[in-house]
Amino acid sequence: MPSESSSRTRPLPADRFLNREVSWLDFNARVLELAEDEKLPLLERVKFLAIFASNLDEFFMVRIAGLKRRQTTGLTVRSPDGLTIREQLERVTRRTQDLVQRHADVFIKDVAPRLEEVGIRIVHWPQLEDDEARRLREYFRDQVFPVLTPLAVDPAHPFPYISGLSLNLAVSVRDPDSGASHFARVKVPNNVPRFIPVGPTDDTATFLPLEDLIAAHLPHLFPGLDVVSHHLFRVTRNADLEVEEDRDEDLLQALERELARRRFGPAVRLEVTESMDPQILDVLLSEMEMQPHDVLHVPGLLDLGSLWALYDLDRPELKDDPFVPVTHPRLSEGETPKSVFATLREGDVLVQHPYYSFATSVQRFIEQAAADPQVLAIKQTLYRTSGDSPIVNALIDAAEAGKQVVVLVEIKARFDEEANITWARSLERAGCHVVYGLLGLKTHCKTALVVRREHGVLRRYCHIGTGNYNPKTARTYEDLGILTADPRVGADLTDLFNTLTGYSRQTNYRMLMVAPHGIRAGLIEKIRREARHAAEGRPSGIRFKLNSLVDERIIDALYEASAAGVPVELLIRGICALRPGVPGLSETIRVRSIVGRFLEHSRVMSFTNGGDAEWWIGSSDLMHRNLDRRVEVLLRVCDDTARRDLARILDEAMAPEVRSWQLGGDGSWTRTGDVDFQAERLAEVGEHAG
Repeated sequence: MPSESSSRTRPLPADRFLNREVSWLDFNARVLELAEDEKLPLLERVKFLAIFASNLDEFFMVRIAGLKRRQTTGLTVRSPDGLTIREQLERVTRRTQDLVQRHADVFIKDVAPRLEEVGIRIVHWPQLEDDEARRLREYFRDQVFPVLTPLAVDPAHPFPYISGLSLNLAVSVRDPDSGASHFARVKVPNNVPRFIPVGPTDDTATFLPLEDLIAAHLPHLFPGLDVVSHHLFRVTRNADLEVEEDRDEDLLQALERELARRRFGPAVRLEVTESMDPQILDVLLSEMEMQPHDVLHVPGLLDLGSLWALYDLDRPELKDDPFVPVTHPRLSEGETPKSVFATLREGDVLVQHPYYSFATSVQRFIEQAAADPQVLAIKQTLYRTSGDSPIVNALIDAAEAGKQVVVLVEIKARFDEEANITWARSLERAGCHVVYGLLGLKTHCKTALVVRREHGVLRRYCHIGTGNYNPKTARTYEDLGILTADPRVGADLTDLFNTLTGYSRQTNYRMLMVAPHGIRAGLIEKIRREARHAAEGRPSGIRFKLNSLVDERIIDALYEASAAGVPVELLIRGICALRPGVPGLSETIRVRSIVGRFLEHSRVMSFTNGGDAEWWIGSSDLMHRNLDRRVEVLLRVCDDTARRDLARILDEAMAPEVRSWQLGGDGSWTRTGDVDFQAERLAEVGEHAG
């Protein structure tokens, strides 16, 4: 077996990384495979079609927008896999067009006919019966026509601004007297349902797309003119904010100014129907300063993200069986809730959502703290939360009760900026101390600290998790969290909050690794320690469960560990830039991905460490943004019961028979196994709680 020094000095091949953008598209292709899976309930397949579309929207708004922005600088920057920006965009364009075609085919040729068989139909105007058409004419007159604004394009009327992700009709009209043709745009309003019920929605449901209704009534919008043609299109714009953080300017004001600019970001994608008139397409490209390679031709309906409306139908027989998250058995006695504080004095509690209830664990922890007269202070980070947030309400109650409440609200959380600004102001009005994090960094860690007086002594209780304090996503995202009264963790969180709210420059902690200073270096040291154990014949092994693995230095450390003979098992839901199973490079590394009913979101790191295993959980994926530009926290899990629970979760998730996708060294993903890990986990937790 090669020694650590020989493996570390061996040159690594230049082609050792997979392209991150293509890897992300591969992830979304796995989502699409679930929409194609005939074993899934029909409306669950509809849900995955909608998720695929929404994912792709965000990919273009952020990732492709970022590539295009860098392309305009003229720099010949290459990605770690050696591609120029132009080459990356070309590869992404080809792959995206293939996926969009496949996405449309699944809906048009498979899912839509099956929906029709069970009484759920999407029809077009010519298919309506006379009485249906009459009712919808009245609906158009009363509910739609008043909010429409046809916008002409001519020397007196400049080309209108096209908002991002809006549906639009490009309309060609002709003056019957002069024969002159004109171009106009009609925006499909986003405050009217996309799919309009044609009749009652009970055992059967028939819908007409809103754009069809508008198209059928275009003569009402252009009286006296002949409507020659109409074509649907949709624009995606750069929505990635770049806030210039100036020490002399209020960050809140800077962000609000940038949010106002976001909707005017440059266009990065133009979706058109296959019937789009080439001349009208040329007009759109010219007016929006886009190129032909920015166009995606979409068969059938545009914006299948709107299919959520069908999924929301009350047809339980077409969906997964409902489930109710259970209360962790240590947090209740029968139906009676226990004091979270009393429970944590007996030992840590590891909760895995959505299997264990967020409401009766993490949320109850904050609510009990807010109501407890012995609690003196609550400190918490908030990255994303729900619209009507019980967490925020509890913090407001605590402040109004006279407790010291410190909340770090990350107002730069992408696409939640406006909501978080609103929360920040509500918390401030209630008397909470609200801070917005550190200059140049996003605060992404999920931490809460409660200080309680007990018998004249102050005791600290903590929560550190992998997911947001969001009761809504906690029902669909798989996440882990530790509730603990370990004084070492309490001391660490105290130091961390002092760093976040004050001028402390502390970087060393007892039980935590904290980015941007400590996580990459800490993990690489532990990976190299496993290589030393393997080289010296001691037990070694690495198991990571992540959303994404992109960081080149950590990937290279894993390659070096593989060369030393360390078994490496990686469970990565999304992007993976590492090539597993390559002879001489990564023979001992296996990468798999689970995509299913719940979004696998937790981050877990396990090191065999010569037989004295280490377990870590936290908020950080292994990407540049997490390790260099965010405040992230990984917690070392020391409670024996929690460690056994983590080991069981990873053992079951990584079992060979589990339904997953396996990554090959060439970047291809192959579906394997037939056991639904998430369904098995639901049954296991339910039985344990019962």
